[in-house]
Amino acid sequence: MAGNSGGPWGGGGSSGGGGNRGNNGDGRKPPEGDSPQIPEIDELMKKGQEQLRVLMGGRGGSGRGGGQGAGGGGPIFTKGTVLIGVVVAAVLWGAASFYTVKPEEQSVELFLGEFSAVGNPGLNFAPWPFVTAEVIPVTREQTEDMGGTRGSDDGLMLTGDENVVDIDYQVVWNINDPAKFLFNLRDPRQTIRAVSESAMREIIAQSELAPILNRDRGIIADRLQELIQSTMDSYDSGINIVRVNFDKADPPQDVIAAFRDVQAAAQERDRLQNVADAYANRVLAEARGEAAQVLEEAEAYRAQQINSAQGEASRFSAVLEEYSKAPDVTRKRLYLERMEQVLGDVDKIILDENSTGQGQGVVPYLPLNELRRNQAEESN
Repeated sequence: MAGNSGGPWGGGGSSGGGGNRGNNGDGRKPPEGDSPQIPEIDELMKKGQEQLRVLMGGRGGSGRGGGQGAGGGGPIFTKGTVLIGVVVAAVLWGAASFYTVKPEEQSVELFLGEFSAVGNPGLNFAPWPFVTAEVIPVTREQTEDMGGTRGSDDGLMLTGDENVVDIDYQVVWNINDPAKFLFNLRDPRQTIRAVSESAMREIIAQSELAPILNRDRGIIADRLQELIQSTMDSYDSGINIVRVNFDKADPPQDVIAAFRDVQAAAQERDRLQNVADAYANRVLAEARGEAAQVLEEAEAYRAQQINSAQGEASRFSAVLEEYSKAPDVTRKRLYLERMEQVLGDVDKIILDENSTGQGQGVVPYLPLNELRRNQAEESN
């Protein structure tokens, strides 16, 4: 029994104390499914470490003891590995340092957080991490919609004649100095909105309601653009106001129906006023024309009477002068002229008288007056 070292199963064993790897320390064969899994996991881990060493420039081991020895405990860094690392680092640094600026953009470069320069369109270089760059769109137009929306009272403003008007407008702007835009304003969009609303309220407070609703929208838009731009320039903001679009100016929604009735009545009043003014102007012009005509006739009559009187006076003076020279002849001439005036339009019969005073009868004569009268009646 003493010479049998194979155990109770009678199996033969080696002379060493280790025994067979397939048996337990007591010489018994382990049950199936217990310890064979552990060596397989160890082998997989060792194979993975070997492949990692090969990739990092090390040497792969052979057998179970091949991984031991000098340099077998970690990766070995060679010149190739270091060169690859340097190249990769340079590529990453270049990718972080070079940047592109589009034609509609500009960049602001910061050296250790402070303003350094403004980059132009194209490829630019900013050595990271000492210099960083921020690209800003400068020519792109940005809009701020101002005024009231549905159910909001933000657009209600008080006019100079104590009326309320609902205003909608749009402010279009871009950036003309990116450095000032970044460093001088904390919130550019909110600043533009606040300045625009304040400027519009100032302009509306100085205007009356009717011009705002009708003819002065373009004037208000131009004035608003100038006021916003001057205020933003005083802030040194680097913002350019491109234009202001005046979209809507209406009475408040609650009173718009009554306001339209008032506007219609005002238009009817203006129409009737214009009709009355036209009639007054026409009648006044006719009266002035008639007055001028009467005045001209009076002036003509006055001139005629003066000239006639002056002519009669001149004639009388001439007759008097002639009468003083030849009284008998002048007296007879005056008598004949007067009788001609008196008897010129009178139907008359002339009787001849001889020296004894006895008439010889009616003197026949040619009735020229009757002939003229008959001709006139026939012509009519």
